[in-house]
Amino acid sequence: MTTLPNLDLSLIDSKPASPDQPPRILLLYGSTRERSFSRLLVEEAARLLQHFGAHTRIFNPSGLPLPDDAPSDHPKVQELLELMQWSEGQVWCSPERHGSMSAVFKTQLDWVPLTLGAVRPTQGKTLAVMQVSGGSQSFNTVNQLRVLGRWMRMFTIPNQSSVPKAFMEFDEQDRMKPSALYDRVVDVMEELVRFTLLLRDRPDLVNRYSERKESAGELSRRVNQRSI
Repeated sequence: MTTLPNLDLSLIDSKPASPDQPPRILLLYGSTRERSFSRLLVEEAARLLQHFGAHTRIFNPSGLPLPDDAPSDHPKVQELLELMQWSEGQVWCSPERHGSMSAVFKTQLDWVPLTLGAVRPTQGKTLAVMQVSGGSQSFNTVNQLRVLGRWMRMFTIPNQSSVPKAFMEFDEQDRMKPSALYDRVVDVMEELVRFTLLLRDRPDLVNRYSERKESAGELSRRVNQRSI
């Protein structure tokens, strides 16, 4: 059973999602270190999401090859792409390295094809962004993740989390300590579930003229080829 010792349940005003249709949330992190703080933060986020009624899956990037350094049917690539399509919303969390997201994290996104047909596979999904830092608080990485989310046509929620000196924020059991930083993670996950539920029945919001035109053109070509 998931325990949330740092969460004041009396202050949670979000109703849990319906167990019949839990929001499907994919969580990505950006380090393969044995004690990866981006992974620990993602695991803490997953516990909160589950409390709010979401179905979560965490992708382990260990063993994922570099983009174009292996065929797209590589097992880890296929696992990642299947999870991308399975999800309704996502959480991205990367450590900041040299003022930027990590190569491990960017590699995961670089394996996602720009389109499947006329539509990006991430199009219309909700997104929450987080980062961890070894030093003082920074927002370089979450800002970059927002740019990527927009490029991948996702709905990035307004809130975000940046955890400085992450090595001080987790205890010996790898649980996040109570703090204002933990409370912000709660805010972000609560908001992500709300936006995911709000947008799940609104595919019209990302139904674009240019894509309908491209899809119609492809259908017309297939019909013409059959007639020939």
